[in-house]
Amino acid sequence: MFWRMVRGTLFRQRNKMVMIAFTVALGVSLATAMMNVMLGVGDKVNKELKTYGANITVMHKDASILDDLYGIHGEDVSEKFLLEEEIPKVKQIFWGFNIVDFAPYLERNIEVSGFPDKVKIYGTWFHHHLLMPTGEELDTGIRNLKNWWEVKGEWLQEEDENAVMLGSLLAGKYNYKVGDTLEVKGKNGLRKLQIKGIFNSGGEDDSSIYANLKTVQDLFELKGKVSLLEVSALTTPDNDLAKKAAQDPNSLTISEYETWYCTAYVSSISYQLQEALTDSVAKPNRQVAESEGTILNKTELLMLLICILSSFASALGISNLITASVIERSQEIGLIKAIGGTNTRIILLILTEIVLSGIFGGIFGYGAGIGFTQIIGKTVFSSYIEPAIIVIPIDIALVFAVTILGSIPAIRYLLALKPTEVLHGR
Repeated sequence: MFWRMVRGTLFRQRNKMVMIAFTVALGVSLATAMMNVMLGVGDKVNKELKTYGANITVMHKDASILDDLYGIHGEDVSEKFLLEEEIPKVKQIFWGFNIVDFAPYLERNIEVSGFPDKVKIYGTWFHHHLLMPTGEELDTGIRNLKNWWEVKGEWLQEEDENAVMLGSLLAGKYNYKVGDTLEVKGKNGLRKLQIKGIFNSGGEDDSSIYANLKTVQDLFELKGKVSLLEVSALTTPDNDLAKKAAQDPNSLTISEYETWYCTAYVSSISYQLQEALTDSVAKPNRQVAESEGTILNKTELLMLLICILSSFASALGISNLITASVIERSQEIGLIKAIGGTNTRIILLILTEIVLSGIFGGIFGYGAGIGFTQIIGKTVFSSYIEPAIIVIPIDIALVFAVTILGSIPAIRYLLALKPTEVLHGR
């Protein structure tokens, strides 16, 4: 009898039940999309934020001390170098897969014919193909690391050993154009380098010259030497543990150390880079790292708020629909009470009808939410977002919570309903 009554109600009031299912579907679809994006957005947002530049700088430990204490760098610490041959070790640390880009730099001051003063020249990788000892192949360099640069002409290629890129301030000051030639003086004499591109970085780099790493190494007879290494890594926002470890990793307990080391904090990745590279110090760029963490946290908070508000709106809409349905069936419910039906039995009947409608709506909403997730991923991040399994039980709990909470006003009305008044039309 119970299920016959449920089936009869679903059939007789199918329009209202469809509206309840549709309301649940809207809430669940939005919640599903937001939760999937929230759970899968970390790395994607981090990748978008890589336009801030590198978030870790690695240099020789002696050069780092001189830089920190006296601001001495570049040619003043000429004997303090990293080794180019060790650079592939960057991808072999515990969090190697989180290293998305890196580039070495050899910084020198060089004499240029026609320039009254020496200028900075940086040897680096522009688009360097690396074959790792593990057999993995990857392309890295400043073309990806500094992708916000505005370039007139072309980026340098690996084979461009007699070419440079000139900063826009130098080019403007001395009236150089793409295709012109610079005559520079290295340790082995004069050398002519063609300007293949002029870049605008919006910073101090605009007053410098960039060339391939091998070119600068040859000019100053510093084969295999590197001044510093810039690393761009996907990181987890810092918490109290990360801040404590950044002060002194030795102050951590064994459990805290294992948690910190196995979490992609910028401090733990920096620590692992120091372990991998001989006599090195890795310093996080706190401004970049903290900006990434702040933006990521605010993005996730925004999505969580949207999820909560959509669920609340669904519950409110369901409440109105259920209350209207119960009022419309008040005589039927009054009759059930008059022949001995208990409040518990009637409430169970109403909840069963609503929950069944909600389940159908939830199934449809979950499917629609997965679709919205992929639309958001493709539109915002240009890639698909893999659905998280954990969202399914959350959606199930959400369906039950929304339908039951939305039923509370109707249940209160049922409890106050008196059969004699209803059946006599009052």
